[in-house]
Amino acid sequence: MAPRRELALRQIWNMCFGFFGIQFGLGLQNANISRIFQTLGAQLDDVPILWIAGPLTGLIVQPLVGYLSDRTRSRLGRRRPYFLLGAVLSAIALIGMPQAHTLWFATVLLWLLDASINISMEPFRAMVGDLLPLQQRATGYAMQSFFIATGALIASALPWLLATLGLPNTAPAGVTPDTVRYAFYIGAAVFVAAVAWTVATTPEPSLTPREPLPEPAVATRVAPARSRRAGLRWAGAGAGALAWLGLSGWPRSLGVLAIGASGYGLALLWLARGTRDNVFSRILTEVHAMPDRMRRLAWVQFFSFFAMFPVWVYTTAAVTEVQFGSSDPRTLAYNAGANWVGVMFATYNAVSAITALAIPALVRRWGLRAAHVGNLWLGALGLGSFLLIRDPRWLLLSMAGVGVAWASILSLPYAALSRSAPDGKMGLTMGIFNLFIVIPQLLGATLLGPLLDVAFHGRPIWAMAVAGASLFAAGLCTLRLRESDPGPPG
Repeated sequence: MAPRRELALRQIWNMCFGFFGIQFGLGLQNANISRIFQTLGAQLDDVPILWIAGPLTGLIVQPLVGYLSDRTRSRLGRRRPYFLLGAVLSAIALIGMPQAHTLWFATVLLWLLDASINISMEPFRAMVGDLLPLQQRATGYAMQSFFIATGALIASALPWLLATLGLPNTAPAGVTPDTVRYAFYIGAAVFVAAVAWTVATTPEPSLTPREPLPEPAVATRVAPARSRRAGLRWAGAGAGALAWLGLSGWPRSLGVLAIGASGYGLALLWLARGTRDNVFSRILTEVHAMPDRMRRLAWVQFFSFFAMFPVWVYTTAAVTEVQFGSSDPRTLAYNAGANWVGVMFATYNAVSAITALAIPALVRRWGLRAAHVGNLWLGALGLGSFLLIRDPRWLLLSMAGVGVAWASILSLPYAALSRSAPDGKMGLTMGIFNLFIVIPQLLGATLLGPLLDVAFHGRPIWAMAVAGASLFAAGLCTLRLRESDPGPPG
């Protein structure tokens, strides 16, 4: 591929603006789907299982779309057709979600929304690596982090803003309030408009039908014996875990992890048979034979997102119980605490947006590795402080640390990875790397509840301590990167 030329900041802005729409849709989902499920009759204990659609969908869609977008020929280029397809499908799901009158239909729409967001999101990561030279990739991914933070900030506050404008915030049983319905309609329009802006303003080199696909110079290979040994280990571990869960009486939700381990083992055994070359064998091969640099970065991302999952799930329960003194949703104290958590989340997203703009300068000053370690440990300090703080106003400072870490999580590991990703596998590499976003969320969804019950007597404040420890571990993993690994200088 010809050397990439540097782009102006305006061009990088246009390239990444579509992420504002993507995160707008995702922000509406994160803030309101549980509310919609409970409106339609879901019990609180059932909501986490319904939410598992997100990480399960990402496990399948992200590497598949990455592989396909690497090999797509069209007048729009390799990535932009997937931007548009995902945006249109997401808009349909966003419009339909608040119209759902049954729980099963809302669940189906959540699967559609998650899959569609993933279709758009993964190629956006790859396009930064496609179009920007090494020295600008940290800037490109930082710009994506800025739009992620601003999209989440506005989308999360939108129902509240509509309520202040006079739209009804309550509705009869089984009906979604107007504030949520109209927020989803606005989100559908914003999603399509933002993605369309990037498609219209960012030209992407296209492949003609006669041009060869940009295959990497060296194809990845895995010895059948190695794949067979690993497959037997994974399948055996998963089967053993399932048997133990059946006998021990531990929560059956942990069976998701055991089934996943067994499934991965069986897939590796299938790969060891020398199955003919196809999309699934290529994805499995790349997962199983990740280069050392990518494995090191994968551990960084794994612990980072394992930390963020309890922040998203347990902050409300932790703050209302400890800082506001009530675990009863019917009390004024509990609802005051829940409202304050909204302010805390707005704070970390606002700080994340500001930090994203400063990240290129931080990388130029200290290097990518040192900048990322410092940002992660600021987040770990903020989460650990939840155990000590009793005045909820000081929690805004804690969440500022989380916001710094979040901006770094969304940008610097991708900048580091893109340096070594082959041009012919940029999409697939990013798709596989994103597995280490969804796998820790699956682990958190199934493991954190039993862990809190057994080790911390069910007190959610300790989920914040677990999250802080996980961010600290992510920083330690970052230190394991060699000096040649960090990626572009900014």
